[in-house]
Amino acid sequence: MARYAYVNGRYVEHREASVHIEDRGYQLADGVYEVVGVRDGKLIDEKPHIDRLDRSLKELRIDWPVSRNTLGFIIRELMRKNRLRDGLVYMQVTRGVSRRDHGFPTTPVKPALVLTTKATKHIVADAGSGVAVKSMPDIRWERCDIKTVALLPNVLAKQAAREAGAYEAWLLDDKGCITEGASTNAWIVTQDGELVTRQTDNGILSGITRSSLKTICNSLQLKLVERPFSLEEAKKAKEAFITSATSFVTPVVKIDGEKVGDGKVGATARRLREEYVRFSEAGEAVT
Repeated sequence: MARYAYVNGRYVEHREASVHIEDRGYQLADGVYEVVGVRDGKLIDEKPHIDRLDRSLKELRIDWPVSRNTLGFIIRELMRKNRLRDGLVYMQVTRGVSRRDHGFPTTPVKPALVLTTKATKHIVADAGSGVAVKSMPDIRWERCDIKTVALLPNVLAKQAAREAGAYEAWLLDDKGCITEGASTNAWIVTQDGELVTRQTDNGILSGITRSSLKTICNSLQLKLVERPFSLEEAKKAKEAFITSATSFVTPVVKIDGEKVGDGKVGATARRLREEYVRFSEAGEAVT
């Protein structure tokens, strides 16, 4: 079966999809993106993701390429064409095609819109044996709250983690505190059972999965504190885990080769993963 992409108004076979060489996203990383999870043919947290896309566009002063309603239709049509049941919908908006210049185009150009899908395995509630993370300096720019396509520091961090045998990189600010992962938000559970994750500011992306999990924590009457936490505090924590649209809630059992707690998946992370999987099953069905 052919796999399709959406490129600037057309559904095309994925292998033939392309953008102009002077698209500002390609040449200058002048664009933003969003990723929405799909489970059993249902979109997970669609509205918050589109709201965040809207915010990112406003921060970079890029116009919407289509209306929100039209984007919703495109998402569903692409899922239908690709028969997507479990996976991800990726959408990217750039400032458009213009003669290469660091400044904004002096004559109006239409923003470019690209969507693709990716099939993944059906995520289950079982957390498995957990993953390892590797710490490294956070060398990103100071507006990590905008979900831009400028991801080179994240790419380098993720690659370094993989080469070290770890699943994810945890990034450290100049005070030795963990900001977030290369593509995830970072959490710990203290010895007293307190859940800790960094507050949302310009240093991290306000994760949609993170936000939904906060609601779940409140419903379970778990004590949640949003504040900085250091690498050393994380290594002494009872539990740790990461969250994102792609990893849901994934327990962290090793940091820099050192065990977190007893080195096994903890009860809190296991419960939160189970609850988030249950939450994800209640998404909007796509027909």
